[in-house]
Amino acid sequence: MEAREAHSTQPPGGRYILPPSKLSPEDILFCIDVDPECLIEMKNTSVTGRPFTRLECIKQGILLFLHAKLAVNQDHRFAYCALGKSPFWLKKEFSSEVDSAIAAFRGITVDSSAGHADLTHLFKVANHEAKKSRAQNRILRVILLYCRSSVAPHHQWPVSQKLFTFDVVYLHDKPGPDNCPQKVYDGLVDALEQRCGQDDIDIPKSLTKKPPVVDLTPSDQECVPVSSQ
Repeated sequence: MEAREAHSTQPPGGRYILPPSKLSPEDILFCIDVDPECLIEMKNTSVTGRPFTRLECIKQGILLFLHAKLAVNQDHRFAYCALGKSPFWLKKEFSSEVDSAIAAFRGITVDSSAGHADLTHLFKVANHEAKKSRAQNRILRVILLYCRSSVAPHHQWPVSQKLFTFDVVYLHDKPGPDNCPQKVYDGLVDALEQRCGQDDIDIPKSLTKKPPVVDLTPSDQECVPVSSQ
C-alpha cells in the first residue's frame, strides 16, 4: 500500500473527490533465498519454451516491482541480500537505480550447503537500517523471497522491537511425504510478527496460520504471498 489514508469530500453535484495524499518513501531490502531449491523449475516457460527456475522468476518479479514502485514514488530506494544458512549482502547501499538490482543479481550464487535458515542476522541488519531510515522520515521494508519446502526459518530476536515492516513471498512444492510446506508457512507467519505499524494506515493486519487444505489443481508448485500490504 502506497498512499496514506485520506478522507473523501463531496462537492456540490454529488461527485466524490479523493484529495491527493503524501506518499511515504521506503527503503526496501530484498532478501533472496539461494538454497538449491531456488533452481527448481516452475510451470511457466519463456518464449523459447524453456521453463523458468524459481530464482529467475524472483529476479523478474523484483524488476517488475521496482518499476512499479518507482512509477509511484521515485524516492523509494532498494538494497539486496541473499539467504543461505544466514543472510549476506549482494548490494548494501540503498539505491533508486534499477541497474543496481541487475548488478546485485550477478552476485547471486546458489548455496549448496544452505540447510537451516537463520533470520537473526537479517533482523539485526534491518533493525540497524530502520533506525537510519526513520531518521530520514522513511520506512524500512524487508521482503523475503523464500523457496524451501521443508526447512522453516528460525531466529532469535525479540518481537518487541518492531522498527521495520516485513513481507514474505513463499515459493514451494505441493505438500508430500518428503516435505512440509505447511509447517514452513507457519514458521514464516511467526517471523512476520516483526512487522511494525505504519502511521495512518491500518496495517499490519493480524495473520493466522492456515489450516491444511486439499489442493485439486494440477500444478505441483505454489507461490504464496504470506503478507499482503
